[in-house]
Amino acid sequence: MQRKRRSPYLLGAVSLATLLALSACGKGNGGAQQGAGAPPPMEIGTVTITPTKEVIVNELPGRLEATRIAEVRARVAGIVLQRAFREGSDVKAGQLLFKIDPAPFQADYNSAKANLERDEANLYQARMLAERYEPLVKANAVSKQEYDNAVASYKQAQAAVSATRAALDRAKLSLDYATVTAPISGRIGRALVTEGALVGQGEVTPLAVIQRLDPVYANFTQSVAQLSQLRAAFDSGKIKQVAPNEARVSLVLDDGSRYPLTGKLLFSDVTVDQSTGQVTLRAEFPNPNNVLLPGMYVRVRVEQGIDEAALTVPQQAVQRGANGDASVYVVGAENKIEPRPVKTGAAVGDRWIVTQGLKPNDVVVVEGFQKVRPGAQVKPVPWKPAAEPAPAQPAGQQGSKS
Repeated sequence: MQRKRRSPYLLGAVSLATLLALSACGKGNGGAQQGAGAPPPMEIGTVTITPTKEVIVNELPGRLEATRIAEVRARVAGIVLQRAFREGSDVKAGQLLFKIDPAPFQADYNSAKANLERDEANLYQARMLAERYEPLVKANAVSKQEYDNAVASYKQAQAAVSATRAALDRAKLSLDYATVTAPISGRIGRALVTEGALVGQGEVTPLAVIQRLDPVYANFTQSVAQLSQLRAAFDSGKIKQVAPNEARVSLVLDDGSRYPLTGKLLFSDVTVDQSTGQVTLRAEFPNPNNVLLPGMYVRVRVEQGIDEAALTVPQQAVQRGANGDASVYVVGAENKIEPRPVKTGAAVGDRWIVTQGLKPNDVVVVEGFQKVRPGAQVKPVPWKPAAEPAPAQPAGQQGSKS
């Protein structure tokens, strides 16, 4: 029996159908694999809010001032003969600063002394006469009128001695004032007059200025609104007030460096500056090396309260709107991003104290929020500050967390 031969066209059609079926299966499997390979949620650095005990520290602007300032002035008129100090040096109280020509004052003193000796001699004569007449008037040896005249002369001599003694004292003062000494210990500035200058002629002439620089005062201001917020927090019991004698005060210099020695708070003014709405406070700082100079601009960090259960977030986690409103991103249900408006209080280091908007155990986004949007699903990982040492990671992993 003869076998039938298959048509080559039929064999080609079958092969083509088989290839198409295999191709369709391959496309179906590839699509499934592509769906299973979707990118994972982005990793972002977060912190979990935990209540902590924080000291409320406010940083306020201020300027330094010498604790004592003495303007050295000429108290008598005359020619300056000598300047006995080095400008810009430290002087002690009572140290010689200037010498004014003492010759006319010495002459006045000598004249007043001679007048006193003359009047004392007259007093002696008048006293002896009165004492001699006293028993004689009782014996009617002299008249009562003569005795009264003798007693009056004695009292006039006493008054004359008192007047000349006062003139001698004044002449002695003028002579002493010709020697100008330092009224206080401190740093003296430049001399305001030179040798040969006529001083004190018609007015009190300034000669130099002495300032006590150890310790120094820091005068700084705080707004009434900030003080009112603190007072309300004290009254509500949320914040414990720090006693002025226990408050620690520190300085930040104009170059951003910290002054190593702490100060003490002295007082807070009881009046408000009507032009600025500020209250003035004063602190005192030791200055053994004269690093702090009067007139320097500083930032004063003063402890004003203690929050026993403060909620804080890193400052970089807080976003500010155009009108100054603050907000943060919070990781909510299903690890989705939620915006949350907050109110911030004082700064504690590199963190803000959050007064409204957050509660304990909230997860706040600190790093990577620039690349996510509200509602996006993310993978929260613990955030590590840049200052903390972290283990080295491959460049690819570091880039995935930014």
